[in-house]
Amino acid sequence: MPVEIGLTAAIVAVQGDAPLILTMRASEIDTRASLPSGPFDPVRHRTFEIGLRSWVAEQTGMTLGYVEQLYTFGDRGRHARAGDRDPHVVSVGYLALTRIAEGQTGEFAGFRSWYDFFPWEDWRAGRPELLETTVLPGLAQWVEEAPAALSSSGLRRRERVNLLFQPASRGFDEENALERYELLYEAGLVEEAWRDGREAALQRGSRPPPLGAPMQHDHRRILATAMGRLRAKMKYRPVIFELMPPAFTLTELQRTVEAIAGRHLHKQNFRRLVETSAAVEPTGEVSLKTGGRPAALFHFRRNVLQERSAPGLRVGVRG
Repeated sequence: MPVEIGLTAAIVAVQGDAPLILTMRASEIDTRASLPSGPFDPVRHRTFEIGLRSWVAEQTGMTLGYVEQLYTFGDRGRHARAGDRDPHVVSVGYLALTRIAEGQTGEFAGFRSWYDFFPWEDWRAGRPELLETTVLPGLAQWVEEAPAALSSSGLRRRERVNLLFQPASRGFDEENALERYELLYEAGLVEEAWRDGREAALQRGSRPPPLGAPMQHDHRRILATAMGRLRAKMKYRPVIFELMPPAFTLTELQRTVEAIAGRHLHKQNFRRLVETSAAVEPTGEVSLKTGGRPAALFHFRRNVLQERSAPGLRVGVRG
């Protein structure tokens, strides 16, 4: 079977309290979301990243700024089936950060909250009810089907559920977004597992109820990878400022960090961390859009990149 190299971009922006992902749809008929993507053409594209930027510009009209490679996704079943003659697609995934501007997206592109696809990841208003009503009951059934089964990590099913979802009153590690999605996929609880013919999903005898919006191919897995990478990286690199306007209030910065992390942060603790990070400095101006007293405006200090080895916002976002 021939193999084709695809390039796929998880393009993240933040607007207000919403962490957004740029999505495409194949046509007016097939409205399932996908990420901007296209094949790598070694004749046209000298590098994978050049090819990615070219496809994104062609499909969305956007010129990407910050881009980093995530992972190579090539599992059997993501595109091909037994007997298929079409190429098997190996996709190189990328994380890109941008700011929303008018007229940036094409006919079939638009921004959606990434919590549309991962509603169990948003803890800003507390532990999501979906965990108790849908996720944990489904996982409990999966555990009982083979309680002694071991994963490649040597953990039993119940141990993996407890590690990633913690059924007790505690929170969970926000960086493990990919591991949680993959566990739900393995347990047959997401639409993609049914579509791909995974045994756990077919054993249930019917399609699982919607658990987040499905995406084409394995694009929800790529997006989960991007989510976990960004949540982790903003703690040791100042990538969060790629999502901020040139001038911002500390409240706006906190809301952006909360949107990405999916957690509420204590205001005074957050401001103390920002101050000690030396990543921002006041502009000397104020914002009058707060609805109350004017708020000081700040901007990112790029010199911090030379001054510190890990100039991120080390926020305590674990519950």
